[in-house]
Amino acid sequence: MQLFFNPNITTETKQITFDKEESRHIIRVLRKKKGDILHITNGFGFLFSVIITIANDKKCLTSVIKHEKKPKNRNYYLHVAIAPTKNNDRFEWFLEKATEIGIDEITPIICDNSERKIVKIDRLNKIVQAAMKQSLQFRLPKLNNPIKLSEFLKQNFTEEIFIAHCEESIERKYLKDIAFKNSTYTILIGPEGDFSTKEITNSLDLKFLPISLGENRLRTETAGLNVVQNISFIHQ
Repeated sequence: MQLFFNPNITTETKQITFDKEESRHIIRVLRKKKGDILHITNGFGFLFSVIITIANDKKCLTSVIKHEKKPKNRNYYLHVAIAPTKNNDRFEWFLEKATEIGIDEITPIICDNSERKIVKIDRLNKIVQAAMKQSLQFRLPKLNNPIKLSEFLKQNFTEEIFIAHCEESIERKYLKDIAFKNSTYTILIGPEGDFSTKEITNSLDLKFLPISLGENRLRTETAGLNVVQNISFIHQ
C-alpha cells in the first residue's frame, strides 16, 4: 500500500486535491489514472480511501469513498527528549528510525554541552512524516520545538521519567529492569559530551531515574534509538 499524508483531512472531508508535487508523483511516477484508489492518513489514526476523479499531473483531484479509525498498535506512550547532534544527518537518522520502530513524541533539548543549538524544525517534520508513511503508520509522532533542558525540566511530570547518562559515580540500572509495562515514559538523552554534572543533579532532584544503556559508550542518536528499541522489546 502506498500511503499519503495530509494533516488537514477530517471525517467530514469529501474531496481532496493534491498539490503539484504530489500530483506529479501520483500521475507520472506511480502511473495512477482516473478510477484508481489511493490511501491517505491525517496522522491522527485515520485511514482514508479515495478515488481519483481527475488524473491531472498538476492538480490531481480525488473523492473520499470511506474512512476508518485504526487502533494504535502500541499500548504505551514514549516521549524522548534528545539533544540534536552536531552532524544533522545523524539526528535525522534517529528521527527516521525511531518513527519506524514506534515513538509518540520527540523534543530536541539544548544542553550545556550541546554542539548544535539550532535545528530546522520544518525539515525534521518532513523526515518524520516520510518515515510514518514508509512504515505504514497512521499516527504522526509529535515533534516539539527545541527547548533548553533547564526549561524542559520545569514542567510537571506525572509519567515514568528516566535520564540516560555516563556518570559512573552514580548508580544506574538498565531500562528493561525498572520500566513498568503499558506505561507513559519520558526519557532524556544528552549530547555528545553528555549532560553536565549540574544537569544530572537537577534531573535526579526531580526524581528522574538514572539508566545505563550498556558498557559501550554510544553516540547520541544510537542511545536514542536504544531506548526506543528497549521500550518496544519490553512490550513484546
